[in-house]
Amino acid sequence: MELSSEFWTYLDILASSSLIKIDRPRGSSHPCYQEMIYPLDYGYLESTSAGDSQGIDVWLGSSGDDKINGILCSVDLQKKDVEIKLLVGCTDADLVNIQSFSNQGSMRVMLIQRRRDEPKDG
Repeated sequence: MELSSEFWTYLDILASSSLIKIDRPRGSSHPCYQEMIYPLDYGYLESTSAGDSQGIDVWLGSSGDDKINGILCSVDLQKKDVEIKLLVGCTDADLVNIQSFSNQGSMRVMLIQRRRDEPKDG
């Protein structure tokens, strides 16, 4: 599946116009499942709204890049919801760790990566 350049540009603009608030730092436990330890910083874009009426979820990778390089589509049978999580500055190893963390319990995810040669404007 290939997404248009414009889609990624819109995501870049949305992310660059909002502050990332990290509420679950790398190494912290999930608030409901103490055995689940976050492999990377996880938070949300302030002043945004996702389908759950909360801020848009964000995984912050370790590359130091501030551009979105993918999205994670999740389905959670326990919560009976689906969400999109933005992946910002994630390395290939980060993506593996995020997917492994996210595919636990009642949740499954699908990764959509931005092509490496896709322009990153915003």
